[in-house]
Amino acid sequence: MALVNIFLMLLMFAFVHHQIATTEARLDVGVCYGMIGDNLPSPAAVVKLYRRYGIGKLRLFDPNPAALAALRGSEIEVTLGTKNEDLQSIASSVDAAKTWFDANVQPYTSDVKITFLSAGNEVVPGNLAQFVLPAMRNLQSVVKGYGYSGMRITTVVATSTLGTSYPPSNSTFSNAARADMVGIIKFLSSSGSPLMINVYPYFAYASDPVNVRLDYAQFTANGSVVQDGTLSYLNLLDAVVDAFYWAMEKEGVTSVDLVVSESGWPSAGNGYITSVELAQIYNQNLVKRFQANAGTPKHPDRSLGGFIFAMFNENQKPAGIERNFGLFYPDGTPVYRMYFN
Repeated sequence: MALVNIFLMLLMFAFVHHQIATTEARLDVGVCYGMIGDNLPSPAAVVKLYRRYGIGKLRLFDPNPAALAALRGSEIEVTLGTKNEDLQSIASSVDAAKTWFDANVQPYTSDVKITFLSAGNEVVPGNLAQFVLPAMRNLQSVVKGYGYSGMRITTVVATSTLGTSYPPSNSTFSNAARADMVGIIKFLSSSGSPLMINVYPYFAYASDPVNVRLDYAQFTANGSVVQDGTLSYLNLLDAVVDAFYWAMEKEGVTSVDLVVSESGWPSAGNGYITSVELAQIYNQNLVKRFQANAGTPKHPDRSLGGFIFAMFNENQKPAGIERNFGLFYPDGTPVYRMYFN
C-alpha cells in the first residue's frame, strides 16, 4: 500500500511539473507585460513568473530599464517597443536613432534576447503615422551597423488600418492608413520582417453579439462559420489575419508574414460578455492556436504566432474591461487556470 501511495505521489508530481514548470522550449506564444499599475510585482518577480509557467516570449511596450535588467540571462525572447512620443525623434536621423538605441537597447544586448524592435504601437492612422517608416529605416541602419542579425525591426498596427475586412478577400487598407501602410509593408518585405497586428475578436463580439457568433469569436465552432470563396473560416481571428494578407496583396506585397502582437478576452467589466469562464476559454484556445504551428486558410504555409494581452490586471487603466485583461492578479496568483505547455 505504501508503495502504491509513493507511486501515486510521484505520478501527481510529474503531472504538475509538466503543466507549470519552467521550460526551455520557445513556443509561438508569448504574453504582453503591461506595467500600468501601482501594485504590480517587481520586474524580477515577473520574470520568475514567466519562467515558472514556461512562457518563452514577452512583449514590452517600452524600454523600461528595470524590466530589461530583470530579463538579463533569462533567455526569454523579447519584443521591445519604442514609446510613441519618441517616434518623431527616432525618425529625424540615423544619428538620433542611434542615440535612442544606445540609451535604451544597447546596454542589454549582450544578455537580453531582443528579437524584435517595434517602432510605435497603433499610431497608423494618425498624426504620428508619418514617422513610422523613417523611424523603422533609421533603426534598421543602426541595428545593421552593430551587426545584430537576430534583431528585426517592425511596427504594431490595429485593425483600424483596414477599411474593409469582411469577407477577408474584400479587405483593403483604409483611405486614412493606406499611404503609410504601403510604405511600411514594402519596407518589411525588403527587410524580411513581419508586420505585428493587434487582433481582438472580443471587441467584434461585444459590439454586435447578435451577428457575431460567440463560438466563432472563441475558437469553439464545430464547423465553418464564414465561407469566403473556397476558403472556410472556423474562427474570427484567422479571418482578421487573412484580411491583412488580402489587403497587403492588393498593394503588391505578398511576402510579409504576420504576428499577432495582442489578443485577449477580459474576465470582467462588461456584464455577461466578460467572465472568468469566457476569458479562460478564449485565451486557452488562443494558446492552442499558436502552438498548433498552423497557418490560416489563405496561408496554410505560414505558421501564426503571437502574444496574449496581458500578464496582469492593471489597476491604473480606465475602469472596466481595460483593468481585467490579465492572466494574473498583481499578487501573482492566476485569475484562472492556464496551461502553456
